[in-house]
Parts: sequence; structure tokens; C-alpha cells
Amino acid sequence: MTSGAARLLREEQRATFLDLFLDLVFVFAIFRLSQGLRDHLNWSGAVQTLVLLLAVWWVWSQTAGVSNRFDPRRPTIQLLVIGSMFGSFVLAAAVPESFGEHGLLFAGAYVAVQVGRSLFLVIVTRGDERQRPEMRLLFWYGVSAVPWIAGAVVQGWARGVLWALALAVDYTAAPLRWPTPGLGRASATEFAISAEFLAERHRQFFIIALGELILVSGLTFTSSAFEADRSAAVVVAFATTVLLWRIYIHRAGEVFGGAVAAATDPLRVALSATYAHLVMVAGIVAISVGDELVITHPFGHAQPAWIAVILGGPALFLAGRAIFEYAVFGRVSRNRVAGVLVLAAMSPAMIFLPPVLVAAAAALVLAGIAVSDAARARGRPPEPPSPPG
Repeated sequence: MTSGAARLLREEQRATFLDLFLDLVFVFAIFRLSQGLRDHLNWSGAVQTLVLLLAVWWVWSQTAGVSNRFDPRRPTIQLLVIGSMFGSFVLAAAVPESFGEHGLLFAGAYVAVQVGRSLFLVIVTRGDERQRPEMRLLFWYGVSAVPWIAGAVVQGWARGVLWALALAVDYTAAPLRWPTPGLGRASATEFAISAEFLAERHRQFFIIALGELILVSGLTFTSSAFEADRSAAVVVAFATTVLLWRIYIHRAGEVFGGAVAAATDPLRVALSATYAHLVMVAGIVAISVGDELVITHPFGHAQPAWIAVILGGPALFLAGRAIFEYAVFGRVSRNRVAGVLVLAAMSPAMIFLPPVLVAAAAALVLAGIAVSDAARARGRPPEPPSPPG
């Protein structure tokens, strides 16, 4: 290992101020995603938001991974992360019109961040074994760059298909261990994972996603008079945010790092948990839209699309939380599955209720799960992580 590359390697395994600084851009990104879904609240808008969320999430996870592999206290790495932050800021700014006139700006920012970051790391790790994983990432981001840019120069459904293909390349390469011409597949140790760092970063991202719910609720509530019905809607929205936090941290969120450390294949557990967090964040984006609608029209007519986000958001969160629980403990609590089924079963009847009562019903389901978790844990020793396989 060259002395220059060695100096770049990370020593401490805790998140730093630079890691938290990076996350600030993604508060803005999640906000833009929720606003885009609000403005296009239909099936087409939902699919487009999903594509954009997948892109935003992958940029965050890969940029956050730099601080797992390299020392964020070094000026070289700080410069890289800050440059990625700016690219991510441009990407987030382009989100609402990315399927319109800002498609090239969005795709260009995505490619610039992913390819640029990998190319930079290939250069600074030259002559060192740490260059191999960076070369793998550079190769695969070069492959996905083709459909990203091609999608940006076409319109309509063709853009969505090409961008979905690009994301399929990005998301499939990781579980396949980035097979690369001349290098083969990555070994289990090539992408070294710090269990506690990975767990801490995912917890932090989940918290900033919850922060976006607080931001949207506060902005919507203060946009007009503090009336009683709107105040009641804010109480429901805030209670829902608290319940999401409580259900998330219950054991699995607390011992995620231990599960990665105990796994025979840490990379597989890490990827499962990463994808689980993606599903949970997708639920939070939908809940954010629902909160804004509920606070703005607490006793209006609950349209089907409104019910879909008010109930579908918590259902998505619970589905992601179940996947996360399986990654940590190798099992899924029945109350998670029951919660999703109850939310789905009661949705047809919600058309007769005002939005604030629909949101209250969803909050009651979450409250039931939180109470069930607490009752099950009372008087029992903490369950140790037991990842599958």
C-alpha cells in the first residue's frame, strides 16, 4: 500500500460532522420528492417519484460509503464529499421537472456525481489494492451512464424505461458483487464494512427523513390561520411521526450494527437493510404528501388518491420495517404484517371519512403496533441479532 493511499484510509468507525453535513442536502432532496408527488398525485406521478427516489437513495448510499472506506478528516476526501454534495443539490433541485424540461440536468448531475466520485477515487488510490473496488464502481457507473443520458434526451415513457434500466444496472451490480472485466467478482473482504458506522448512517438518514415530515407539517400549518381543525390535523401528523420513530428503533434499529457484525455474509445483510430503508423512506415520502393534504383540508372530501398516500405511506413503512427486521433477526413480527393488512382492508371504507379521520385511523394502527412491541418486550431479556444465513 502506498503511503498516500494509506493516509486516506478511515481509522475511527463513527459518523463525523462531514457525514452529517452531507445529509443536509438530502433533507432538501426528500422535500423535493414529496412536493413532486403532491403535484402529480396519480399512477404516473407515483412511478416517476419511485424512479427519482431510487436515484436519490443510491447517490446518498454510495456517497455515504466513501466515509466508510476512507478517512473523512483528510482534505482530499472532504473535497470529494463536498463536490458530491453540490452535485446532489443540483440533482435534487431538478427533481420536480426531471421528467420534463430538466431531464438532462437531473441525469447529468446523477452521472457526474457517481462517475466523478469513482474516477476521483481511482486516481487517488493508484498503486494500492484499494483501487480495485473503486475501479469496479467506475466501470458499472460508466455502464449505467449510457441509459441515464439516453433517457434524458428522449421524452415520455421512453425516458422512464431507460432510467429504470439504468437503475436496474446500478441496483443489480451490488448484490452480484460488481463483476468487472479483468477483475471478476469482488471478494467478501474487498468492500470492507464497518458495522457500527453503517448502522449509524442508516439511522441518521431515517431521522432526517422524519425531519422532512416535521418540516412539511410546520410549513403547511403556518401557511394560514391556526384554526382548530388544522391544529387537530397537526397533532395527528406529529403523533404519526413519533410512532414511526418508535416502531423503527424497537430492537432492530438499535442492534442493526450487531447484526452486520454477526453475519456470515455482512455485505448481503448490509444490502438487505439498505433496500429495507429505501422502502421505509418511500413510505415517508408518501406520508409527507398525506400530512400536507390532511393539514390543508382536514375536513374536506377524501379523494381516492389522498387515501392512497395517507394509508399507503404507513403500509410501505411497515413493509420496509418488516424486511429490515428479517435482515436483523431472521424473522418478521406478525404485528407488522397485520398492520399492512389492516391498512389495506380499511381503505375502501375511508372514502366516507374526512382526511383527518383517515390519518387518525392510520395513526391508531401504528399505535397498536407500538403498544404491541412494548408489551412483547416487557419482562423479557433483549433479543440478540440473528441475521439469516
